[in-house]
Amino acid sequence: MVEPDPAVRERIAWLRDQVNRHNYCYYVLEQPEVSDAEFDALMQELRRLEEGYPELITPDSPTQRVGAAPVEAFGVVEHPVPMLSLGNVFNDAELLAWYRRVSGLLDDRPFDLVCELKLDGLAVALTYEQGRLVRGATRGDGTRGEDVTQNLRTIKSIPLVVRGEVPERFEVRGEVYLTRRGFARMNEERAQQGLPLYANPRNAASGSVRQLDSRITAQRPLDIFIYQFGYPSRALGETHWETMQRLRDLGFRVSPLSVRCASLDQVQAYYHRWVEERHTLDYETDGVVVKVNPLDFQERLGAVGREPRWAIAYKFPATQGYTRLTAIKVNVGRTGSLNPYAELEPIAVGGVTISKASLHNEEDIHRKDIREGDIVIVQRAGEVIPQIVGPVLSRRTGQEQEWRMPTRCPSCGAEVVKPPDEAMHRCVNAACPAQSIEHLKHFVSRGAMDIEGIGEKLAEALAQNGLVYDPADLYSLTADQLAALERMGPKSAANVLAALEASKARPLRNVIAALGILHVGAETADLLAQRFGSIDALMAAAQEELQAIPGIGPKVAESIVAFARQEGNRRMVEKLKQAGVRLAAEEGSQPPRSLALTGQTFVLTGRLERLTRHQAEGLVKQYGGTTSSTVTRKTSYVVVGEDAGSKLERAQALGVPTLTEQEFLDLLSQAEQGHARASASG
Repeated sequence: MVEPDPAVRERIAWLRDQVNRHNYCYYVLEQPEVSDAEFDALMQELRRLEEGYPELITPDSPTQRVGAAPVEAFGVVEHPVPMLSLGNVFNDAELLAWYRRVSGLLDDRPFDLVCELKLDGLAVALTYEQGRLVRGATRGDGTRGEDVTQNLRTIKSIPLVVRGEVPERFEVRGEVYLTRRGFARMNEERAQQGLPLYANPRNAASGSVRQLDSRITAQRPLDIFIYQFGYPSRALGETHWETMQRLRDLGFRVSPLSVRCASLDQVQAYYHRWVEERHTLDYETDGVVVKVNPLDFQERLGAVGREPRWAIAYKFPATQGYTRLTAIKVNVGRTGSLNPYAELEPIAVGGVTISKASLHNEEDIHRKDIREGDIVIVQRAGEVIPQIVGPVLSRRTGQEQEWRMPTRCPSCGAEVVKPPDEAMHRCVNAACPAQSIEHLKHFVSRGAMDIEGIGEKLAEALAQNGLVYDPADLYSLTADQLAALERMGPKSAANVLAALEASKARPLRNVIAALGILHVGAETADLLAQRFGSIDALMAAAQEELQAIPGIGPKVAESIVAFARQEGNRRMVEKLKQAGVRLAAEEGSQPPRSLALTGQTFVLTGRLERLTRHQAEGLVKQYGGTTSSTVTRKTSYVVVGEDAGSKLERAQALGVPTLTEQEFLDLLSQAEQGHARASASG
């Protein structure tokens, strides 16, 4: 036998040392120092080398274990059936290779698959005897876990008693997790107490379950999804899908987003859908678990090492990474707010290279103890906006610098103030060039006047060349002025002028949104347009009149009145009027019949029998509500017709109430009755 290259031995030893170290930081200290993607890369390299040099595999290699050894303080539980870890694949080609291996081992007999979202939490095993929960344990190293029964009893979605036909003794397995909102709240509390921040919800869930005092666990917003029957293996059905439906019927919380797939194409479609949509969920998921459905096939396939052959984890692209924060800088927003942001050593997160990230405000920076020079955890919030989760305190060198908000505006040098009731610092100079540019960019944006051809660069050029001082000046631009600007010509100038002319016909709600009134977004602008019908009426409204509108609070009302009071804003509105911009509702447009549905958002899905989609949307708006094409946690109701699609699934997943067409009509009838009573009393 050829002796392995000494360099290979050294590399394997180094990789084992690194993986063991990061396992210890993650599972025991609960302070990870590398991202999941970096850890996965280390493990993958170690596996490849050990596969190439099997004589170098040792029993204590991290590839031969599942997690970390249990902590003795909790009491140790032996798992009657090992809790195996899953192998990973990272692209469609690797998934196809896994599928072909499985098919070959099953002599190419046909089988279906089950896809489940892979939760980013803490795996636990729950043991029941005579229908009562008697033990809850962590996975630990796969064969022995920690006894955390008392802590798991505090999680309200775990049934303490199961009623129905079940084995005298059985086990179910699930993932304990923390919601995104709960995670953010916990980190805010820890920051206020001067404690290290949790790196991610999984880290926080693990720390919550592994508290020595169960009263602390009870205060944490933990939940669970059950994903497997531990033993006896085929007590509740012949397939994994049947078993999970039976567990749901018995009262266990099973994910409603799991699906049964007849082909690998369906598996891939499910995966790619959730790559795009996972940010809509209120919990973290880092991939899709694909399982062979028939339980007898699972038994035949068995396991290799510490991984089942019948299941695989198809991991999502990473959404978190670790990099160095090189500097904290500030830009000025359209309302004068000073917005700090981080400059980073470039890092790829979720397939995008990130070099800048949001830092919210000075208070948030100090609460998280973020310093220039820190190694920080970067994540893409909602898969779009990069944010700093917090620093990795264990990697500080002492050279990091604390940061303070400048006392002078970085754009104009004016004084910076912080109103006592606000988190933001603001520039007091109304003529600040940075504010003018940001206001202009907002005015032309899609949610406002939607003027094509005027992007960030052109907006800056118009302001810097003295052609535009406020948004109304856009409508005085000439073709010669535009064509003289860098990278503009006669054709581009003509296109911009045509877009400006077209924008004059935008609905009143767009104009109100475009004005840049502090705290007035698209929904509030729509509400104001419906209520007042013209800019003149809105500018003349008293604060008490504004506050009487459902959905308009004192802060918004005060902001609108303050906007209308400023002479510069009045001049801008007058210039818009002279330019021919529509500043009143369209003729024939109806104000809302009542405001009974104000603040409520409806999504329509499927085919309605008695109404067209257009009629239903019109009725919602007639009673002060709004409609949307997307289901989010802020959606009030989803109206469900025949052949409803993914919007119904999303509503069920997010816990959004659903209405049949008749229930929707009944709700409108109640609104009409309320309107009639109000009219009679008036």
